[in-house]
Amino acid sequence: MNRYIRSLIDMVDAAHNPWMIKSALTTFAHSCGFERFAYLQTEGAEIRTFNTYPAEWEALYLRNQYSRIDPVVTEAKRRMAMFAWTAESWPTRGSAQMRAFRDHAIDHGLRSGITLPVEGGFGATIMLTFASPTTQSSRLLSLEPTKAVQAVLAIHYRLKSMGGAIARGPKRLLSPREMLCLAWSTKGKVAPEIAELTGIKQRTVQHYLDNARRKLEAATVPQLVAIAKDHDLI
Repeated sequence: MNRYIRSLIDMVDAAHNPWMIKSALTTFAHSCGFERFAYLQTEGAEIRTFNTYPAEWEALYLRNQYSRIDPVVTEAKRRMAMFAWTAESWPTRGSAQMRAFRDHAIDHGLRSGITLPVEGGFGATIMLTFASPTTQSSRLLSLEPTKAVQAVLAIHYRLKSMGGAIARGPKRLLSPREMLCLAWSTKGKVAPEIAELTGIKQRTVQHYLDNARRKLEAATVPQLVAIAKDHDLI
């Protein structure tokens, strides 16, 4: 198995475009008995992904912000170590949203898999998942933990260097009014000025900015502006 992972790292390092990375990961997934793969990075409310999951599932996942309830994401953040999972084992009692999530995942061929999580910078979690439409075991579980981390980081930094290869979560995490107030904040305007410019009451402007800070996990408005700029929200 270490030989296969070494080959994967080499192919990722030699890749000139995202399609070459996707091909290398697909080949590796198939050699381990899986049909699809997904790279996922979460950082606060921000989601970035690069995968071979069905396009309908990716759109549904991002639109519904499923990363907030995804048991694989939750377990990855808790364990920070390689683990196997099955959709049938996900807790769904009393949660219609979780039942819908599980059923949609199974319908799109994501019944079981193995996830390799790594802690990234600034509170980010990076994970690489290999998924199958059937329930099965995999020799991937015998992979040395250090090799798993090495592979995930190699993919992470290669994709990062390619920029636009990664799909982002929807930019409309913020409401139109929250986006409007944030946009004025990026121009150096404070709440009273934004109120005068937009015709919105000052208290309401502050309410929108507080909501935006909460959604993007910012402690202050300057930090909110910095996060928004870093993630191309404005």
